[in-house]
Amino acid sequence: MSTTTPARGRRRAPSKMERAAGKAAALQKPRAILALLLLLALISVMLLDGYLRSEIGNDARVRDGAAYDKVPEKILAGGPILSFAGGTAKTQSVPKKTIVLTFDDGPTANWTPEVLKVLEENDVEGTFFMVGSMISRYPDVVKTLVDQGNEVGIHTFTHVDLSYQSTARLQRELKQTQLALAGAAGVTTTLFRAPYSSEISAVDNYSWPVYKELGSLGYTSVFVDTDSDDWKKPGVSKIVQWATPKNNQGAIVLMHDAGGDRSQTVAALGTYIKKMKAKGYTFTTVSGAQAKLNQAAFRARGTGTATGSNLSPGQQANGGQTNGGQANGQRSGPGSASGATASGAAQAAQRKATGATLYEGKALVYAVAVAEWVVPALSWFLLVVGVAVMGRFGMMLVLARRHYRQRNRDRNRSRGRGGRFSWGPTVTRPVTVIVPAYNEKECIANTLRSLAKSTHPIEIIVVDDGSEDNTSEIAESLGMPNVRVIRQENAGKPAALNNGVRNARYDIVVMMDGDTVFEPDAVHQLVQPFADPEIGAVAGNAKVGNRNTMIGAWQHIEYVMGFNLDRRMYDLLRCMPTIPGAIGAFRRDAVLEVGGMSEDTLAEDTDITIAMHRAGWRVVYQEHAKAWTEAPGSFKQLWSQRYRWSYGTMQALWKHRKSLTDKGPSGRFGRVGMPLVVLFQIVTPVFAPLIDVFTVYSMIFVDFRAALLAWLAVLAVQLVCAAYAFRLDREKYRYLAMLPLQQLAYRQMMYLVLIHSCVTALTGGRLRWQKLKRTGEVGTPAGVS
Repeated sequence: MSTTTPARGRRRAPSKMERAAGKAAALQKPRAILALLLLLALISVMLLDGYLRSEIGNDARVRDGAAYDKVPEKILAGGPILSFAGGTAKTQSVPKKTIVLTFDDGPTANWTPEVLKVLEENDVEGTFFMVGSMISRYPDVVKTLVDQGNEVGIHTFTHVDLSYQSTARLQRELKQTQLALAGAAGVTTTLFRAPYSSEISAVDNYSWPVYKELGSLGYTSVFVDTDSDDWKKPGVSKIVQWATPKNNQGAIVLMHDAGGDRSQTVAALGTYIKKMKAKGYTFTTVSGAQAKLNQAAFRARGTGTATGSNLSPGQQANGGQTNGGQANGQRSGPGSASGATASGAAQAAQRKATGATLYEGKALVYAVAVAEWVVPALSWFLLVVGVAVMGRFGMMLVLARRHYRQRNRDRNRSRGRGGRFSWGPTVTRPVTVIVPAYNEKECIANTLRSLAKSTHPIEIIVVDDGSEDNTSEIAESLGMPNVRVIRQENAGKPAALNNGVRNARYDIVVMMDGDTVFEPDAVHQLVQPFADPEIGAVAGNAKVGNRNTMIGAWQHIEYVMGFNLDRRMYDLLRCMPTIPGAIGAFRRDAVLEVGGMSEDTLAEDTDITIAMHRAGWRVVYQEHAKAWTEAPGSFKQLWSQRYRWSYGTMQALWKHRKSLTDKGPSGRFGRVGMPLVVLFQIVTPVFAPLIDVFTVYSMIFVDFRAALLAWLAVLAVQLVCAAYAFRLDREKYRYLAMLPLQQLAYRQMMYLVLIHSCVTALTGGRLRWQKLKRTGEVGTPAGVS
């Protein structure tokens, strides 16, 4: 029997969804690119944060005991200030009774401000050799430090021993630290102190070329006369004692404002300053000490006794550089941005950052600020998500076992539960099976033949939704007396299903896809729950028929876990979110009551399921009603299908958001089912790639063994859950061998699909109902291995 729904005029006006389809199609590729760019941005932020914390590119090697025969004797016996004016190495010593307080390894948010407070209280300025990564993390501290009149120097960006590094790494360390200074305080500097350096006499054959390279770049290297050894935490008195120079000599004194607890340093600093002032010492910066030396040199020149210096006082104070910040005859140095700052001799080594240096520096500081906030926040969030996921696995196992035992009770009277589980009186009355079909010539015959073997009385309505092949002709050619074919203009799957519901003769309607094959007792099993008058809809057990391919096996694992664990859990919690389009049954009156299959979303099955909950109907899962469906056979088709599903689910949840504040069954779904769906079908998958990224990051840069064990532990939990789901559904375990690969490849694709869907939802895009290419390879269930 065949009927045709008449057309209204020669040309049907496009539907709202079809009108939006053209616009949506043009936006899909940019959205996919945007989704990938978002993931790339998050990975970049993570890498930046790891670089700042020396997890990436860290080289902990420290050279000790090397030969020094290639270092000039006059350098080894010289003062702690090393410059290369005119390409010639020269050293200078601090004038007598002069102290240059230097602080290494900072800044920090806690100890550097404490040190600055002591210096300010005692009207003393210091020179801070700062690590670039710390500068970029605490820019406000650096700005305060410079504004207070203190001097800054470079201590590399990642605190590495430069004698092991290439020239390119050296220049990168310098440039990045200069940019950090520029972004934090608007200055650059010509002062440098190498990590792990001490007195100039410790320069060896490996570090000497580094200092020559630094000199050619216009830097002044600063060593130490007196080391307080405050990092040993020896006590205040020892720090003061060890920092005191002998015989009224001037000295560059080393202390630290980072690297751990510096309370002893802070306590000793004030005592030390007062003690040295009482002895007649003055305090200055490195540049201030150089200015004193230059003044003495000028006075000596006036009497004809000057030696060893051919620079002007301004050049000497600036570490052997001209006002343009360039060493005589040398390459452009760190101060080439502009002239010296106007803050006097105490900060003569500093330059005001301008132009590209300033803006690149600010960009670096802003990027670090983002990383400093995003990465810890993501870490805590992922920890919460991880705990929630593990909790969900546990809850699924407990509830799935309870559901299975409840629905599969045999006649074991010893349980005292009345024997076998029953929905009520056996449902034997005829039902209507609706088969929406659009270009299903490869599958429709197998679908109808499987229905012909049904053990339950049925009528079959094939709704041909404007097929351009001979789908309806094939259906009619089979000559089945209980099959009606209804033709309509192409209007989409929801319209086809609604047309079938309107033409159904019986009060129970079974809905399926045109490529699905039912087992003989599937309909009978599916309709039995309707013996309970509270039940309005039943979800069947859809299984992947083409599971012998890699993609098919991955989807098989997903289907078995999803149906046997998720749906069992949702069933007991009475918040089933979706009746699968491949196999589901409804009371016809209930469908009409909620307005039929809606075209408002792309997930009409999820939409109507939620609507049934809100109308007060109970929705259950019938595991024994099995249907075999053809899963997408290529990644492109799989992406298309899952993109539509995930986006449609978001649409459905948004459409029914008012259930969150409803009372009764609607409120139950809104406050139980909807949060579960949002958390575990949207939020968790969106952030799950970051879990994998964190894992890979940890394996490469942190602790490979610990990260690998953590990943294997999570995989083991998933394997246990999957194995239990396979056991409940009596599936063969051999497919679980594909689970590790599924986690590495297939799951990542699903995450990207969901991110893509989220971007589409946020940008307000729409999608049309998409038709996947079918092969018709899924035949009778007996043919599926």
